[in-house]
Amino acid sequence: MGCCGEDDDDKLLGPVAGNSTADASSSESEKILRSGSVSCEDTALSPTNSNFSALICKDIVRIILGKLTIVDLARAASVCRLWNSLASDREIQTAAFKAPWKLKDVVGTPSSRSFWRDNGLNKFAISHRLGRGDTVARLAVKYSVQVTDIKRLNNMLSDHGIHSRDRLLIPISNPDLLIDAVCHIELDRYAKREVAVLYLEGVCDLQSESTADRVNSDQGKRRIIESLRRSMRVDDGTAQYYLSISNGDPKAALAEFSDDLGWERQTDMA
Repeated sequence: MGCCGEDDDDKLLGPVAGNSTADASSSESEKILRSGSVSCEDTALSPTNSNFSALICKDIVRIILGKLTIVDLARAASVCRLWNSLASDREIQTAAFKAPWKLKDVVGTPSSRSFWRDNGLNKFAISHRLGRGDTVARLAVKYSVQVTDIKRLNNMLSDHGIHSRDRLLIPISNPDLLIDAVCHIELDRYAKREVAVLYLEGVCDLQSESTADRVNSDQGKRRIIESLRRSMRVDDGTAQYYLSISNGDPKAALAEFSDDLGWERQTDMA
């Protein structure tokens, strides 16, 4: 029986049968732990030493995992099934994710467990609600970031893409903004990846909508048509036509327009 009374863990990580050296080593380790005669500096816990009974005690393993960085936590998950199950615990993952930036909390559940494997600064973004007069260049100056970084994060091919959106994600250049902050895990439909979003206003008021839902709203559709009109350099009717034949997908509308334009040029050359 293990140190926490878990029979299954003994079967999973217990000493190799018939190995008298391993049995003696395990017994000696237990005696040392009980006597307390050896300090922490003199005793090293090795995850590769499956004969060390302390490593099959869930309480002790939780303490060990709680001290690891997010990268080392991912490595620890490959040690054994017991460590994998504990390293996948949401509480432990969240604590490791928050620690470097001193975050107050992380709200939401990612769609993929791989989200927790990286907590670099590029994993975070500021949500900026777009208003009248906003441009990519002005936002870059306001938040002290590069225009190219904003466009890359939001998958914008041109500055005109701002007119079809309600918000932009802004890369974080000052990590101090994350101290005691609450971030929301969101899958942004434009960035096409999960991001830990920071709302500087302190209120998460952006509703998760599909592209089709936004197109159905009059305001969203008007913005998309305006963006297409500028990008295609056509009138509203033409922009609306290409949007309708592409089932409300702006990128598909631009592709259709580009194909037709290429066909017309080839016809004129012929």
